[in-house]
Parts: sequence; structure tokens; C-alpha cells
Amino acid sequence: MKKFSISLVLLLALVLAACAPAAQFARDIGNKGAVTSENVAPSMELPAAAAPPMAPEAMDGGVVAGDNFASGGSTAAVDRLVIKNANLSIIVKDPAKSMETITQLADTMGGWVVTSYLFKVTNNEGVEIPQATIGIRVPADLLNDALAKIKAEVDNLETDVRSENVSGEDVTAQYTDLQSRKANLEQAETALREILANATKTEDVLNVFNQLTQVRGEIEVIKGQIKYYEESSNFSAITVELISQASIKPITIAGWQPQGVARDALQALVNTGKGLVNVLIWFVILVLPVLVLIYLVIRVLIWIVRKLFLRKSKRTVVPVSPEEVVETKKE
Repeated sequence: MKKFSISLVLLLALVLAACAPAAQFARDIGNKGAVTSENVAPSMELPAAAAPPMAPEAMDGGVVAGDNFASGGSTAAVDRLVIKNANLSIIVKDPAKSMETITQLADTMGGWVVTSYLFKVTNNEGVEIPQATIGIRVPADLLNDALAKIKAEVDNLETDVRSENVSGEDVTAQYTDLQSRKANLEQAETALREILANATKTEDVLNVFNQLTQVRGEIEVIKGQIKYYEESSNFSAITVELISQASIKPITIAGWQPQGVARDALQALVNTGKGLVNVLIWFVILVLPVLVLIYLVIRVLIWIVRKLFLRKSKRTVVPVSPEEVVETKKE
């Protein structure tokens, strides 16, 4: 019994060292999201230890190589694991139609749609104009091709591509650390299963079972994070903002349509003029009548106060000196 207790204490120390808090996910990846600790339910019948996941295929030099990770917590040599994402803002004729084209593009490339949002905005003339935002995932090695096909929806690449941003995040260190911790936890799980098989007392069986359940939960969480990094490196996220051409009307000056900075400056000038005219209209229709009404009310109040003051002055008795009283009596 003493020998069993010592073995259990040593194993618990190993488990506590391996069960460090897992790294938090960068973001959810939709239907292919990672497993979290909330959906790991302890079961009375413990599952067998899962085999380590296969390393992703090598592409663009940004994913893990096919070498297996060494057991016992040692770190194996890996290539760089890079997560590439892109953001794009373009001007198109029909945002709804372009959104359908991008959806078909994702399906054709073996990707999928993460989010899609079609809505309407109101311009200065009060006209509703459609706009859209769509997020897709495509294979990382097809990211540049996907961006080129999406930009093919515009009429002029120089003026209709508002912004384009491609970013990369190196997660090699986090991925390698997760693999090492997973190997340690799987070793602890194997040892716990051996102790559980040799335990005879009910109390010892329950303690070992609880530790085994906790270890299995940590393993599932780490597996989910590993899956997230693998899929994020294999599939790049592209977020596209689709702006309608109707919301950006070109300015025509004697048949000439200025482009670039000049067009934007003239458009800003026109918008400023519209704003000043709108302010003037509001002043004449709303503010000016209110000011006139307030002025009339103040004038009426002043006239009433003056009337009351004059009446009070007339009713006041003027004091007479004694000399004047004596003279009056003599007369």
C-alpha cells in the first residue's frame, strides 16, 4: 500500500507539471473550429489514448514538416508554421452578385464561406445602395490566386481597389510547445491507466480515475489547439468588403472625369458645399423662425413690464411741504 501511495504521488507531480494552462485560441474558424474544454465531458468508460495528429502537408514553406515529434517532451525539428490572412476592400457594380461569385470561388478552390453579410446604406440623396462583406477560407497556397480573381470583379484596379492587406503570423513556437505538452500528458495517461489497473481500494480507484479524467480533458483541449493551428496554416482567411459603385459617383467637369487624389478632393469639396447648403436650409426653415418667435415673446414681456411700471408710478402720492399747506389754507 505504501509503495502504491508513493507511486501515485510521483505520478501526480508529473501530471501537474504537464497540465500547464493551454494557450488561448486566436479566433474561431467556423464549422471547422477547435475542440474546447467545455465540450470534453468526462465518461465512466475512458477512451484509449489517441494517436498524435498527422502533420499538415508542406506548402509555401509555412507549415510543419512531416517528421514525427519525439516523445518524452523533447522538441522535434520543424519548418516554419505561418498563418496567412488577407483583407480587401473593392468597388464593384453589384455587391450581391460579386458575393455570389466569391462564394463559388471558395467552393471551387476547396475552401468555404465563414461569414457573409449583405446590407444597404443611404447616400446623400436618400437613395438606398447595397453593400456586402464576406469572409472565406481558401488553401494557403492558392491565396494569391484567390486575391487576383476577387480583384477581377472591379473595373479599374488603380481606382476601385480601396485597400489590400496580407498579413502573416508565425506560430511555430506555440505549435511545437503544444506537441511537447501533448506527448507528456499522453505518457501521464498511460501511467495512470497502469496504476488504475493495479489499484484495489475504492478510494484509490476514484482518485486515479479523477486524475485520468482531468488528463484526458487537457489532452483534448491541446488537440483542438493543434488542429486550429494546422487548419489556419493550411487555409488562409480572406475578408472582402464590397462597395457599390453607386455610392461613389464620379465627378464630371466639362466631360473630364478627374481620377485619384483630384477626384477625391473635388468630391470632398462637393460634399462640403452640400453640407453648408443643408445647414443654411435648416437655419432658414427651423432656426430662424424659432429665433423670431423668441424675439417677439421677449418684446411682449418688456412691453407688459413697462405698462405695469407706469401704472404704479401714476398711483404714487407726491409729498407736499408744510409751507405749501399753510399757503393753501390762507387762500
